Amino acid sequence: MHERHPLSKYRQRIYGDYVRAATTPIAPPTRAGLEPRRHHLRKLIADYFPSDRKAAIVDLGCGHGALLHFAAAAGYVNVTGVDASPAQVAAAETLGIKGVQQGDLFAALRAMADASHDAVIAFDVIEHLTKDELIDLTDEVLRVLKPGGRWIVHVPNALSPFGGAIRYGDLTHELAFTPESLSQLFLSSGFASAIFHEDQPVAHGLKSLVRLALWKAIRQLLRFYLTVETGSAQTAVFTQNLFAVAIK
Repeated sequence: MHERHPLSKYRQRIYGDYVRAATTPIAPPTRAGLEPRRHHLRKLIADYFPSDRKAAIVDLGCGHGALLHFAAAAGYVNVTGVDASPAQVAAAETLGIKGVQQGDLFAALRAMADASHDAVIAFDVIEHLTKDELIDLTDEVLRVLKPGGRWIVHVPNALSPFGGAIRYGDLTHELAFTPESLSQLFLSSGFASAIFHEDQPVAHGLKSLVRLALWKAIRQLLRFYLTVETGSAQTAVFTQNLFAVAIK
């Protein structure tokens, strides 16, 4: 992988004060504060993680380790995370979440052996990279994955009617994606296949069940609009973010 270029002016300013400048706290003060994310992250784990609880998994840009916490609760014993923010790593320590290390994602990947991991997670990460940086990251992820391993990403969805709220909601975002653009990236880089899913509401009670039902109704209207305009709604992924799983 090529060495990363020195931080640009905007990255120096925003990343240098990323935590203090955030409009919401970076982490809850106790593990109880992770509960609002429990159902969403448990579904993510159930849908996309390898079934083997001993699978080697690394979470790039893991933040304060919420996903690691719920993965451990689901029985996964070999999940680690890396994040560039010392404040996030400190928050993980305060919460008692194990396996979170501070470091540059590129350097962390370079230190991993070939074909050493069953899955790599990049949750709200790759939209912060330039296209050249993304190519470098993709090559390294492919290298460290075992045959049949998977790269699980969560990114801003440029197909969403409100995708701009995510794409431009953070000054450090460089990109947004569609299933087509991600397919270009994955398949041209050597991945064998890829699947895509919406980040829709997760039903776990009456309120969320109503949200899911309303979302499905709205989604049908959006599919109808897209079919009328283009004659096809095959790539209909409308949520503001999308999940992609690339298989090596």
